[in-house]
Amino acid sequence: MVQASSFRSGMVLELENELWQISESQLVMPGKGGAFVRAKLKHLRTGRVLERTFRSEEKVKDVRIEKKPMQYLYNDGGHFYFMDQTTYEQISVDHEFVSNTVNYIKEGNDVEILFHGSVPIGIELPFFVELKVVKTDPGMKGDTVSGATKSARLETGAVVMVPLFIQEGEVLRIDTRTNEYVERV
Repeated sequence: MVQASSFRSGMVLELENELWQISESQLVMPGKGGAFVRAKLKHLRTGRVLERTFRSEEKVKDVRIEKKPMQYLYNDGGHFYFMDQTTYEQISVDHEFVSNTVNYIKEGNDVEILFHGSVPIGIELPFFVELKVVKTDPGMKGDTVSGATKSARLETGAVVMVPLFIQEGEVLRIDTRTNEYVERV
C-alpha cells in the first residue's frame, strides 16, 4: 500500500480491480482543510484518462510491473505475436491489447511489454519510430506557405500531418506520444 502523498509519475495503482498508471500528480495544501492529491490516471488496458482526487493520507494498493524487451514478429488477423529477446519465448495477444499502438509497430520492431505477474498488460513503444510514406498528395510548386500541412498515410496504416514537401516513398521519424511528424530520415 502506498500513501497518496507519495504518488509519483509512472507508478501503477490498483483501483476497483483495474490497473491505472499515474501520469501526473500534484499535492495541494489549501489554507483551510486537509491536504489532498490531484492525480491524472491512465488505464493500462484501454488508455482512458481519468482525473481523481485523493486525501493525502489515503492508502492505495500499488502494483509492481515488470518490463520485458520483446520483438514484434507478426499478426495473423486476430492475434499479435511477440518474442522475448533473451529467452526466445513467444507470446500472443489479441487485437484489443495492441489497438492503441498498432499504427506504430511493424514486423521486427522492438517494444517493451509490461507484465503484471505473468500476464501482459500493456505495450510501451519507443518515443520515435521510422515509417515509410505510402500515400500522400503531391506537393505543388509554389506551395511554400510556412506551416502548411497535408495528410500522409504510413506503411502501418497511421495517418499523420506532414509538411507539403514530403513525397511518397520517404521515410519519416514520427513521435509515438503525439502522433506528429518530427523529421525526414
